[in-house]
Amino acid sequence: MEKYKLGDMEQKFADIIWANEPVSSRTLTEICEKEFAWKRTTTYTMLKRLCDRNIFVNNNGTVTSLMSKEDFGAAQGEEFLDNVFNGSLPQFLAAFTRRKKLSAKEIQKIQNLIDNYKEE
Repeated sequence: MEKYKLGDMEQKFADIIWANEPVSSRTLTEICEKEFAWKRTTTYTMLKRLCDRNIFVNNNGTVTSLMSKEDFGAAQGEEFLDNVFNGSLPQFLAAFTRRKKLSAKEIQKIQNLIDNYKEE
């Protein structure tokens, strides 16, 4: 199992935690009952699964993230690049732009990212 790959329900569950943290596990079960019609045990099973991947932690009934949603997204991107393009961002961009042309605005944003990285 890839550490940063989430199924559809795992992603929805993670989004609930990120939107409500810190959240009590009791409140989390109530939210999931309302949103997904889950039983308490289903919520705890899902929470344990994501805690085992070091994305969240349940400390004495208070659930918080170990990674922000943004950091998690960045880690997903890195894992994707590593698995599909051997970690090569240029290979990814070449493949991506073969099928979808970049707008002038997108090109400028990418150029700004490169320029800012050079300055650091």
